[in-house]
Amino acid sequence: MAKSSADDAELRRACAAAVAASGARGEEVTFSIRVAKGRGIFEKLGRLAKPRVLALTSKHSSKGEANKAFLRVLKYSSGAVLEPAKLYKLKHLTKVEVISSDPSGCTFVLGFDNLRSQTVAPPQWTMRNIDDRNRLLFCILNMCKEILSYLPKVVGIDIVELALWAKENALTIDNQVSNQDGQETSVATQTERKVTVTVTVENDLVSQAKDEEEDMEALLDTYVMGIGEADAFSERLKQELVALEAANVYQLLESEPLIEEVLQGLDTASAAVDDMDEWLRIFNLKLRHMREDISSIESRNNGLEMQSVNNKGLVEELEKLLERLRIPQEFAASLTGGSFEESRMLKNVEACEWLTGAIRCLEVPNLDPSYVNMRAVREKRAELEKLKITFVRRASEFLRNYFSSLVDFMISDKSYFSQRGQLKRPDHADLRYKCRTYARLLQHLKSLDKSCLGPLRKAYCHSLNLLLRREAREFANELRASTKAPKNPAVWLEGSNSGGQNGSSADTSTVSDAYSKMLTIFIPLLVDESSFFAHFMCFEVPALVPAGAPNGNKHRSGATDPDDDDLNLMDPDGNDIKPDNTSVELGTLNDALQELLDGIQEDFYAVVDWAYKIDPLRCISMHGITERYLSGQKADAAGFVRKLLDDLESRISVQFGRFIDEACHQIERNERNVRQTGILAYIPRFAVLASRMEQYIQGQSRDLIDKAYTKLVSTMFTTLEKIAQGDPKTADIVLIENYAAFQNSLYDLANVVPTLAKFYHQASESYEQACTRHISSLIYLQFERLFQFSRKVDELTYTIAAEEIPFQLGLSKTDLRRVLKSSLSGIDKSIGAMYRRLQKTLTSDELFPSLWDKCKKEFLDKYESFVQMVTRIYGNEPVMPVAEMRDVLATF
Repeated sequence: MAKSSADDAELRRACAAAVAASGARGEEVTFSIRVAKGRGIFEKLGRLAKPRVLALTSKHSSKGEANKAFLRVLKYSSGAVLEPAKLYKLKHLTKVEVISSDPSGCTFVLGFDNLRSQTVAPPQWTMRNIDDRNRLLFCILNMCKEILSYLPKVVGIDIVELALWAKENALTIDNQVSNQDGQETSVATQTERKVTVTVTVENDLVSQAKDEEEDMEALLDTYVMGIGEADAFSERLKQELVALEAANVYQLLESEPLIEEVLQGLDTASAAVDDMDEWLRIFNLKLRHMREDISSIESRNNGLEMQSVNNKGLVEELEKLLERLRIPQEFAASLTGGSFEESRMLKNVEACEWLTGAIRCLEVPNLDPSYVNMRAVREKRAELEKLKITFVRRASEFLRNYFSSLVDFMISDKSYFSQRGQLKRPDHADLRYKCRTYARLLQHLKSLDKSCLGPLRKAYCHSLNLLLRREAREFANELRASTKAPKNPAVWLEGSNSGGQNGSSADTSTVSDAYSKMLTIFIPLLVDESSFFAHFMCFEVPALVPAGAPNGNKHRSGATDPDDDDLNLMDPDGNDIKPDNTSVELGTLNDALQELLDGIQEDFYAVVDWAYKIDPLRCISMHGITERYLSGQKADAAGFVRKLLDDLESRISVQFGRFIDEACHQIERNERNVRQTGILAYIPRFAVLASRMEQYIQGQSRDLIDKAYTKLVSTMFTTLEKIAQGDPKTADIVLIENYAAFQNSLYDLANVVPTLAKFYHQASESYEQACTRHISSLIYLQFERLFQFSRKVDELTYTIAAEEIPFQLGLSKTDLRRVLKSSLSGIDKSIGAMYRRLQKTLTSDELFPSLWDKCKKEFLDKYESFVQMVTRIYGNEPVMPVAEMRDVLATF
């Protein structure tokens, strides 16, 4: 069963709040329940009942006045908040009537005597069920009985049933109330009071009903009469009523002395009770005062004890705080005016460690938050900040001057650099050793003020950049001066047919060796410098691995063992620093490395340009060497070194591209020359060039070479076709001889180089096409009538029947015999003339045997087709057999 709204503590609190908001003071909400308000006639007209809340309230007076009871009607506002609507005084309640027209019995009317003059019918209240109705009515009767000492008239409800329901539910009605926190607590006094009142009301109702019933039964038992004697029975009842009233009056008169005696005893007992109550009040007041005095004494005693303990703890905490705030004299002297000489660095580092720890101890959470705003703590923190600023400024100024003076000393000493006749590997071991002395100091400067590292890094980069550029320039100059190389550059694809210099006699390997030596010396040096700079200047990046040389050995710029170059910096607690966030400062590091190493690339470019001028093909070797160094570099290690190698690779590719463009230009100049015959000069020269290029390939330079092959060969073939078109009579001969020369010269390379193999097959196809065109022209030139007759017959076979062809004009058997006689008589002479003509057109005797074989085969195939046509169209017309023609051709 659903919970009744009468038990809803939230509803009761809302009613109490609404009553209090209306201005009524001292009213206590005893009971509240949700009802539906109606008017009877309006519901018949279709209007709906309105939701309302009925609340019973009581007001207790402390000045001897009578207590008051009210019935409040509350309605819901637009915001679903209860607000007062009507107020009824229960002292005016005269009747409680249950509407008989409602079969459920849940609708009733409350009649008030002060509303009789109103013309509007009283509202009808409808409950959810009978239990809610009985609960509300009993609460109303309880309040009337307890506060107003009277009961209103009850109409339309069985008194016995109401009494029985009250007996069953007397111990459960309103036995709980809600406190202010929303928790329900049992109130024994209120429960007992309500149960007592409920039982009293119940007894009054039940006793009244039972007395009437017993009197009626006794009267009926003592007087038996017939059914038709109603008048006599009525008269008898009147007589008995008069006698009963007389007996009651007599009994009251006889019991008057006894009643007076009892009343006197009650007065005496009441006076004794009042005296006893007065004495108890006096003793209770004295005991209360004694308890208050004892509690006050105990409270003061506890406060004194707590104050003593707190004072002792406060003294201890203040002593600890004072110990934290004390600045040791030796540390203060080191921070404000100490020297930064190498012998004093240990004391400076200790002072930095103390200062870092002292500042950290004055910060939350190392310091209790209650101490943070203390005046002494704020003053001491400001003093430490001044010490920090002073020390950071002094240390930064010293390090900037130290870096500059150290590099200036090395630059002024010429023995550090390469000199004439002596290449010297740069050695920075002493420089790093001296800088490493101040590594711990830099680490502490970073923890004290990270912003001071920016100017220090710039000063270090500027100073070391001057040294590196001077070393690279001197080394590159001496490297070029000491390298023996041919003075005249090689010319590869000139259009001259003379057997002049082809670039293959001079050895230029020293050029690429010089470039390799430049990379071998300086790339590891730059990577080492980048690694040292990253750790020395406290960048939070992983260790930079030095690049290996092409043979796998690691070359250092210094002469010391790599393991001795220990830059594992430590924090103030002595622990190794292992950065976790590797990408936070990587961009800043790369910018700093750009500033550190910028300008050194010009010396590398100078070596590349010098090598290109001596032998452009050495770009291939240099490209391969650069590729191998690139593959050994990490993208996140020394960013500038990788960028330098990328730029070198691009510059080498551009220089090599210039060489290829120039070679293509030399090839294209052959097109503008006077009529050329035989094998063009750039065909065999390209074979020599390709062989040399294949010898220079190192690493992953295959793509560079393949692109060069593609551009060169495409230009060669295009130029060859244009030269051949200049003279249509010899076009095929030029193509045949040059494509054949291209295939012969590149046969071996095409077997191992896929790109050249592709162009080899292209030249082979063009060669076959040129051979076919030239042989066909020779055959048709010598036997034009024979094969022209055959072509006409073949064309007519698509339009007319085969048996009708001999009757066409110019294609009769007589015409056939005439053509055979003119073409095949003296066949030996005709074939001999064709043999001599082919031999005369070729300038290369090596090609003639293969071309003559192709010519004989082509002629024999055409003649065989001719014989088959004659047999099919002209029947048994005599013609030289194919076997006899084959024997004739075999004699040549």
